[in-house]
Amino acid sequence: MGTLRKYLIAGLLVWLPLAATVVIVKLVLDLLDKTILLLPPEWQPEAALGFSIPGFGIVLSIAILLLTGMLAANLFGRRLVELWESILGRIPLVRTIYNSAKQIASTILTSDGRSFRKVVMLEFPRKGLWSLGFVTNDTVSLESDRFGDDYQVVFVPTTPNPTSGFIVMAPRSDVIELQMTIEEGVKFIISIGVIVPEGPIRESLIANKVAPKTAGS
Repeated sequence: MGTLRKYLIAGLLVWLPLAATVVIVKLVLDLLDKTILLLPPEWQPEAALGFSIPGFGIVLSIAILLLTGMLAANLFGRRLVELWESILGRIPLVRTIYNSAKQIASTILTSDGRSFRKVVMLEFPRKGLWSLGFVTNDTVSLESDRFGDDYQVVFVPTTPNPTSGFIVMAPRSDVIELQMTIEEGVKFIISIGVIVPEGPIRESLIANKVAPKTAGS
């Protein structure tokens, strides 16, 4: 019975990640393929040619992104974007959503973004308990005599869903940087701490003179 259970788990470990990958990729491709609905009905391949072209919507999506990027990269396009953003900036609710979405997208997609560049540990939610987090802002100034100027903003995600979490503004001296990639940090969180990269947490604690047993509290 133990052998059958082992084989069953081994089989699930092969097929579950593969199935999840296929489902997610298919979902993204189907979403992109629906871009064809942006075309007038008479321009769509099924009406113009008498048959549908699989993947035409994906090609159309890429073409729209390229053309938009080319337009936004030149002076005339930048002026149009500024005009469009100034119009959206006058609409209260839309302004908040648009600006937040743009800031997040710019941070993630541009090469000079500083967010999610470091995996760190800090004592959270209280002393003696350590949490894994990602630096989202390397330097933030708190306008008060009670605080110093050398603070970092750290996003502490929840597990196994890392899209929600807590924003912590912590002194740089309280934040321990780990020799861990962003991908390794995300894997550690999603796996509920089961997948631990070899060495970086313990080595970083020792290097910063923090007892390793404290991190396991």
